[in-house]
Amino acid sequence: MAISVMLMKLLEGMGVSVMIFLVTLIFSLPLGLLVSFGRMSKNPVIRTIVKVYISVMRGTPLMLQLIAIYFGPYYGLGIPNSPGWKNTAVAIGFILNYAAYFAEIYRGGIESMSPGQYEAAKILGYSRAQTFFRIILPQVIKRILPAVTNETITLVKDTSLAFSIGVIDMFTVAKALSASQTSLLPLVFAGVFYYIFNFIVAFFMESIEKKLNYYH
Repeated sequence: MAISVMLMKLLEGMGVSVMIFLVTLIFSLPLGLLVSFGRMSKNPVIRTIVKVYISVMRGTPLMLQLIAIYFGPYYGLGIPNSPGWKNTAVAIGFILNYAAYFAEIYRGGIESMSPGQYEAAKILGYSRAQTFFRIILPQVIKRILPAVTNETITLVKDTSLAFSIGVIDMFTVAKALSASQTSLLPLVFAGVFYYIFNFIVAFFMESIEKKLNYYH
């Protein structure tokens, strides 16, 4: 197989990997914030449920979670899997998994804020919602950005786990080409593509971090 054809097939798979990456970030970041509120809730029932959810998501392999979500409706409820269900299952699995990690990052950032800021905002007439979204959250984002960047880079590599339920991402294409061509070259190219993808993400996140680093 010509190298140009091989690269085109890998790029097609890369498109799927990028889509998984974007969908996960778009939905897991805001969901993680909501989960962090539940984790810090004064209601013990809500707090316990959220703690269990985070513990399960962080304590079990993402691949196992994807398989459970994909096959769960069939084996648990007898609902046959539709052709497009695997793509939906991948999205759900990745979003729920990364929301748990982002929730703990958010919680760490929020709890690191000085209580005096809440008191000062109250004196100035701010509501709790205004205090959080106008004063606290911007500072939290600045503090947690390095940790979010690390998770985002990990997400790029984790997209390769989509192969576990038959989603044809770049890693799946690379493995198939490597087996059919009896060559490691497709896997080498895939590694290069992942590195470039990660480099772009890291560069973008670093640019945001520099813009928020307004004290330097």
